[in-house]
Amino acid sequence: MAEVLKLDKSNFSKWYDDVLRYAEILDDRYPLKGVGVWMPYGFKALKLMMRIMENKLDETGHQDSYFPIFAPASIFAKEADFLKGFMGEALRATKIGRRDLDEELVVRPTSETIMYYMYSMWIRSWRDLPLKLYQVVPIFRWETKMTRPLLRVRELAKFKEAHTAHATAKEAEKQIAEGIDVYKQFYDVLKIPYVILKTPEWDTFAGALYNYDFFTVMPDGKGIELASVINLGQKFAKAFDIKFRDKDKKEKYVHQTCYGISERTLGAAISIHGDDKGLRFTSDIAPIQVIIIPILGSKQDKKVLAKCKELKKKLERQFRVDLDLNLEKTAGEKFYHWEVKGVPIRLEVGPRDLEDQKVTLVRRDNKQKTQVLEPKAHAEIEELLNKVNETLNKEGKAWLKSMITIAKDEKDAKAILDKKGGIVKLLWCGESKCGQAIEAKLAGGALGINEKEAAKGKCVKCGKTAKFHLHFARTY
Repeated sequence: MAEVLKLDKSNFSKWYDDVLRYAEILDDRYPLKGVGVWMPYGFKALKLMMRIMENKLDETGHQDSYFPIFAPASIFAKEADFLKGFMGEALRATKIGRRDLDEELVVRPTSETIMYYMYSMWIRSWRDLPLKLYQVVPIFRWETKMTRPLLRVRELAKFKEAHTAHATAKEAEKQIAEGIDVYKQFYDVLKIPYVILKTPEWDTFAGALYNYDFFTVMPDGKGIELASVINLGQKFAKAFDIKFRDKDKKEKYVHQTCYGISERTLGAAISIHGDDKGLRFTSDIAPIQVIIIPILGSKQDKKVLAKCKELKKKLERQFRVDLDLNLEKTAGEKFYHWEVKGVPIRLEVGPRDLEDQKVTLVRRDNKQKTQVLEPKAHAEIEELLNKVNETLNKEGKAWLKSMITIAKDEKDAKAILDKKGGIVKLLWCGESKCGQAIEAKLAGGALGINEKEAAKGKCVKCGKTAKFHLHFARTY
């Protein structure tokens, strides 16, 4: 019998590395820090995840596009705050062979400058607005923090960024609301729990007026940013001269927004939903939704295998199905293998199932077994997939709720972050000076505020009336 991989999620760092490798999600042994090799099984999950996002954007009037990977340095430098925010992690190309390039090129860390150079030529009239484009592309950032596969990397294989342009500030605000709603729907489908926070002024995206971030908490107690929705105002429009002639015949600068997600979201789904047996995929991103396991070792083996092949052909019209025909492994070894890979439903067929004209279905989330008549297998699998999703959703929300704590003061907040982790909330007056002073005393950074959440009491730093709860966490 094959050696069984020992998994213990309480040792999250080891669990995470072991699961990514064994489940064939990603191999991080490539000889460049922060760069991994996506394996077919993991890449299929990533593509399924991104397809959900692309469909959400398509449904809301966004159009798919593609822009170059390189930005001439002169274009990249047009917006001063953006340059300051990203130049430290931007990879720069200066030579072709041994010859110097005429102009230094920057490999995109994100595409504002690349896309907005073109927007300035495409947008001429109010009739050209709104412009709502997105692309799913690789990006590269020379990350200086400790890298972790999927969670903090240098090369992102699939970075979804949407960039919109509007005639008025009010329309841009409306687009921000739409962007947030698209992301809420996306994370709800994936059953990833989240909080939405407005980022503090001192940590706002380079070149932006403000931004909202989606956060969750990982099994090691660290917070992680899942997505950003950003109001760019007119700063980039003025830097890139993106103007339009309005209905009143006056020339005006556009108002812009952008929002992005990456493969980090898949890393969060893997981490939050997984258990001591390995991965637990939701049905929407599971590369295989149903794995068929023949129970062999009797005179009925040929009939069992024939039935399994027949079932696969029928089921794959509706589901993503695979059939494990590996004759070198026992049924138990196969069970273990596909549990680690997180397949939501296991379908077993043995001699007794043949006699009874039934199949045995096993849920990955809680191991519950169900026997159903073969003609009812489609309907039962669909119902069980929904139940698996419901379980993961419920567990995820309970986890996040348990990891958000209101602290009495800075000392209490520090103790919570040191011992438990998660997200800690402190009463705050809203002044940057106080917020940054609190942040300097805590191990975790300031994430932001929930503007809709009432705050009663006094700022833990200055004693003035509190306006918000400022959220803190150690983060990736």
